Amino acid sequence: EKLKPFEKFLLKLEGQLLDGMIFQACIEQQFDSLNGGVSVSKNSTFAEEFAHSIRSIFTNVEAKLGEPSEIDQRDKYVGICGLFVLHFQIFRTIDKKFYKSLLDICKKVPAITLTANIIWFPDNFLIQKIPAAAKLLDRKSLQAIKVHRDTFLQQKAQSLTKDVQSYYVFVSSWMMKMESILSKEQRMDKFAEDLTNRCNVFIQGFLYAYSISTIIKTTMNVYMSMQKPMTKTSVKALCRLVELLKAIEHMFYRRSMVVADSVSHITQHLQHQALNSISVAKKRVISDKKYSEQRLDVLSALVLAENTLNGPSTRQRRLIVSLALSVGTQMKTFKDEELFPLQVVMKKLDLISELRERVQTQCDCCFLYWHRAVFPIYLDDVYENAVDAARLHYMFSALRDCVPAMMHARHLESYEILLDCYDKEIMEILNEHLLDKLCKEIEKDLRLSVHTHLKLDDRNPFKVGMKDLALFFSLNPIRFFNRFIDIRAYVTHYLDKTFYNLTTVALHDWATYSEMRNLATQRYGLVMTEAHLPSQTLEQGLDVLEIMRNIHIFVSRYLYNLNNQIFIERTSNNKHLNTINIRHIANSIRTHGTGIMNTTVNFTYQFLKKKFYIFSQFMYDEHIKSRLIKDIRFFREIKDQNDHKYPFERAEKFNRGIRKLGITPEGQSYLDQFRQLISQIGNAMGYIRMIRSGGLHCSSNAIRFVPDLEDIVNFEELVKEEGLAEETLKAARHLDSVLSDHTRNSAEGTEYFKMLVDVFAPEFRRPKNIHLRNFYIIVPPLTLNFVEHSISCKEKLNKKNKIGAAFTDDGFAMGVAYILKLLDQYQEFDSLHWFQSVREKYLKEIRAVAKQQNVQSASQDEKLLQTMNLTQKRLDVCLQEFELLYFSLSSARIFFRADKTAAEENQEKKEKEETKTSNGDLSESTVSADPVV
Repeated sequence: EKLKPFEKFLLKLEGQLLDGMIFQACIEQQFDSLNGGVSVSKNSTFAEEFAHSIRSIFTNVEAKLGEPSEIDQRDKYVGICGLFVLHFQIFRTIDKKFYKSLLDICKKVPAITLTANIIWFPDNFLIQKIPAAAKLLDRKSLQAIKVHRDTFLQQKAQSLTKDVQSYYVFVSSWMMKMESILSKEQRMDKFAEDLTNRCNVFIQGFLYAYSISTIIKTTMNVYMSMQKPMTKTSVKALCRLVELLKAIEHMFYRRSMVVADSVSHITQHLQHQALNSISVAKKRVISDKKYSEQRLDVLSALVLAENTLNGPSTRQRRLIVSLALSVGTQMKTFKDEELFPLQVVMKKLDLISELRERVQTQCDCCFLYWHRAVFPIYLDDVYENAVDAARLHYMFSALRDCVPAMMHARHLESYEILLDCYDKEIMEILNEHLLDKLCKEIEKDLRLSVHTHLKLDDRNPFKVGMKDLALFFSLNPIRFFNRFIDIRAYVTHYLDKTFYNLTTVALHDWATYSEMRNLATQRYGLVMTEAHLPSQTLEQGLDVLEIMRNIHIFVSRYLYNLNNQIFIERTSNNKHLNTINIRHIANSIRTHGTGIMNTTVNFTYQFLKKKFYIFSQFMYDEHIKSRLIKDIRFFREIKDQNDHKYPFERAEKFNRGIRKLGITPEGQSYLDQFRQLISQIGNAMGYIRMIRSGGLHCSSNAIRFVPDLEDIVNFEELVKEEGLAEETLKAARHLDSVLSDHTRNSAEGTEYFKMLVDVFAPEFRRPKNIHLRNFYIIVPPLTLNFVEHSISCKEKLNKKNKIGAAFTDDGFAMGVAYILKLLDQYQEFDSLHWFQSVREKYLKEIRAVAKQQNVQSASQDEKLLQTMNLTQKRLDVCLQEFELLYFSLSSARIFFRADKTAAEENQEKKEKEETKTSNGDLSESTVSADPVV
C-alpha cells in the first residue's frame, strides 16, 4: 500500500512525458527575433541544411538498427524524431518520403525504452506531434503499424527461448575468452595484437549487454504498456536474460583491476592509430600547393584533432576531436578506404574510454521494480531446477539496482520508508516461494528417509523424479540491502526450531529427531544444534512415569541385562525393539524431578507385595512343599557320600515331576510360571538399580557447575548482608535449597536395595512363613528350567519367526539373589554346591562323548559321528549357559551384600548403633518404617 503513491506518481510522470509537456515547451518557443533581427523560420538555407543533417544522421542510424553491432542507434533515432518535429514546428514543411521512412522504422523497432518502464512508441509520437503529416498517410498504414506491434509480441514470445539459448552460449563463450585473455601475461613482441584482442573482447561484452538489455526492457515494457499477460515460459526466459546481463557485469567487476589497466593501454593504442590516419591526411593537405581558406580550415581542424588526441581520452577531448574531424574530413582529405577505419577507431575509443560507465548503464536492472510480479515465477523455477541454484546471486544483484533510484524519491517523508517496504516485499516473496518450500521439502525428505520402514510413499527416483536440493546449501550468502541471506543458515534454523518444538510436545520422539539431525548433516551438510532437551526412555512413548504406573506390564515385556544396565523389549512381530538405558532414565528424571525416584520405589513396593503373595502361595502348595521337604531330607542323607554336592539328577527329577502336575494351554509347567514370577521380581529390582544409577547420573550432571562441593557459600546470608530485595532473598533461599539437595544426592545415592530388603525381610523370616524356608532347595531345578528356556530363546534368534527370541534375561538371577537375601538363605544355597555339581556333571559327559568319538572315528560311521558332535555341542552350550547364570547370580548377590554372613551383618549393625549412641543420636534406625516405603 505504501508503494502505490510512488507508482501513481511515476505513472503520472510517465503520462506527462508521453504528452511531451517538456518537449512541447521546447519546440513551441519563439525562435524568430521580434525586433526585426534574425528570422529563423524564413531562413531557407538553414532549413535545407537542417533537413539534410537529419537525413544524413538517419541514414547512418537506420543501417545499424536491429543489428548485432548496434550501440546507441535507438537513442539517436529518438533524437532524430525530435529534430524532425522541431524542423516542422519551425519551418512548417514536411518531407513526406522521409516521414514514411521514420515510420517504417517501427517495423524494426516497435518501441523504445527511454528509462526504467517509460516506453516510447515512435508512431504515436510522430502522429501526435505532427497531426498534419498523419493526414498524409492512409489508415491501413497506421493500422499496419499497430498490427505489427502485436505481431512483434507474438514472435518475441516464440523466439525468447531460442534467444536465451543462443545468448547463453555467446555469453559463456565470451566469459571464457575474457578469462583466457586476461589470465595470460602480455608478450612485448605481440603487445599491439594483444591490446587489439582485449579491446575487441571488451567491446563484444558490451554489445552482448546492450542487446540483452534491449530485449528485456522492450519485451517487458511493451507487454506492460499494452496490458497483455506474459506466459510463464516467457517470464522464465526473460529472467534468464537478466541473469546473463548481471553475469556480464559481474565478469567486468571481478576482473576490474586487469580491465582498468588494459583500458589505459588500449586507449593509447587507439589514439596512436587515429594519429597515424590523421597524419597521412594532413600530409596530403600540406602537399597540395593550392591555397584556399577552406583548405586552411581543414588543415587547422586536423592539427586540432592531433593536438587533442595527444592527451588523456576525456569526454571533452573526444568531443573536440569529433567536431574537428567533422571539418577535417571535408574536401576529400581522406580516401574512402582511410576514412572508415578512422571512424571505427574513434568509435572504439569512445566505447573503451567509457567502458565502465556504459557497461554499468546497460546492465542496470532498475526497471525490474515495475516488474516485480515476475519474481515469484522466477523463484518457483529456481526451486524446481535446483541444479542452477547459484543464479540467485545474479537476480538479487539485479533487484539491488532498484535501490539507487528509490533513494531519490520525494513523495514520502523519507525514502527509507520506501526501501523498507521494498525490502519487506522481496523477502516475503523469497520466503514464500523458495525458503519455506525448501524447508518443508527438506523436512519431508528427512522424515520419509527415517520412516522408510513404514512405506508411506513411493520414493523411486525413476518414477517420481529427483531434485538435488543440497545444491542450495553450497551457495554463498546472498547480499541484499544490509543483510546476507544465508539459505543454509535459514533452513538449519527452521529444522532446529521445528525439531525442538516437536520434541517438547512429544519427548518420546527424541530419538527420531536425533536421527533426522544426523541425516541432515550427512545428506545436506547442515550442522544441526543439539536440542539439549530431556529425552524420554522409549521411542514409543514409555518413560519413567509410564513405567512407574505400569510396572507390572513393564517387568513382563522387558528383559534386563545386568552388565550393560539396559532393558530390551521382548521380541514380537514388531521388528523395531525398544530399549532403556541409564541415560534415558537420567533424562526422564531430569524432566520429572528427582521426586519421581521415591515415587517409583513406592510403586515397586506395591508391585512386589502382590508378587510375593503369589510366591508364598506357590511355596505353600502341598505338592510343592512336600517335594521340597523330601529333597531337603534326601540331600541331608546323601551329602556326606556325595561330597556335599546336590545331585544333578535330583533336580532333573523335580522338573519332570512338576510337569506331571499339569501344563497351561501355552505349554508351560508350574515351574515355568514360578520362574517367570521370579524373573519379574528380578526385573523390578533391576529397574530400581537403574533408577538409582540414573538419579546419580542426573545429580552429577546438575552439580558439575558447582566449583567446590566442600565449600558452598550460603547465598541467603550474602543477600541479607547486601540488603537486597525480598524477591532476591527468596531466590537465594531457593538456590541454597537446590544446591543442598544436589550436593546430598550426588554425595551418596539412596540405598533403595537396602530399603526393599529391610521392608520385606522381617516378614519373610517370621515363623508363620516357615514354608518359605524351603526356597533354597528349589533353586537347582529352577536353574535347570531357566537354562532350558534361555537356550530355546537364543535358538529362535536364527529362525525366521523370532517371536519369543531373546539373548539376555538377567532378571532371573536378580530375583533369585533378592529372595535368598530376604530369606537369609545364601549360606544354605551355597551348601548345595550346585554349580560345582553341574560343572562336574557336564564335564564328565563331555569327556565321555569325546572318548566315544575317538573310538568310533576308526569305524568311520559318519551318522554316528554327527550325532556325537551334536551331543557334544549341546553339552557345551548347556555348560556355557550354566556358567553365565553362575556369573550373573554372583554379580547380583553383591548388590544385596550377600557375600556377608548374617553374623557379620548383625555385628556391623550393632557397631553402627553404638556409633550413633556415642554421637548423641538417639533416633531409631530406619528399617521397615522408612518414609519412602
